[in-house]
Amino acid sequence: MTKGIIHSTESFGSVDGPGVRFLIFLKGCDMRCKFCHNPDTWSMEGGTEADADTILDKAERYKSYWGKDGGITVSGGDPLLQIDFVSELFEKAKKRGINTALDTSAHRFTREEPFFTKFAALMQNTDTVLLDIKHIDDEEHKKLTGHTNANILDCAKYLNEINKDVWIRHVLVPTINDSEEYLQRLADFLKPLKNIKKIEILPYHTLGVYKWEQLGIKYGLEGIEPPTAESVEKAKRILGI
Repeated sequence: MTKGIIHSTESFGSVDGPGVRFLIFLKGCDMRCKFCHNPDTWSMEGGTEADADTILDKAERYKSYWGKDGGITVSGGDPLLQIDFVSELFEKAKKRGINTALDTSAHRFTREEPFFTKFAALMQNTDTVLLDIKHIDDEEHKKLTGHTNANILDCAKYLNEINKDVWIRHVLVPTINDSEEYLQRLADFLKPLKNIKKIEILPYHTLGVYKWEQLGIKYGLEGIEPPTAESVEKAKRILGI
């Protein structure tokens, strides 16, 4: 039995996958996104250990609210840092008839072993992947997150290869990734992918800045304001939403 390191749970998530969902936020993330609103999830320390059955027992208390589309969503942090636990959790969830969604930046994705076999097995029990694409340009992605996006885009291609339902999520950050050039490049990348069920533009916000201050970390995008409604609509139009 594998135990997960849990940051927190939420009972009634309405935006993290289809229907109403029980949200499980795991600890641990390698990315250092300058706009991150959960820097308290970066470290694996300070979480609560729990096994899959304990989490599912807790989730099922709210099953009557889920409707036909709801279920559980595992987020983070990045849950792929705890892929063994998520695999066990989702396998047991499917045995209970629970819909599963994985919210990930896919930073850990690789077609190399042993990860690739583990990821393929996880996908067998995953109904929907919520895939965060932070920036379409690799160099700008490195500036924004500290890491390449090459393997993240490859993950998107792999999910298309196996015809896995995907929601694309893109945080729109003024002066960083909101130019027409970058948005068109993102649209061009996504267009051939036939498995995308939804594309979401998430307007950048500063609601998590206080967490950076509490942790004694200098906030990465100080001075940048949230996008205007017009900017968001323009992004949606380019991405065909």
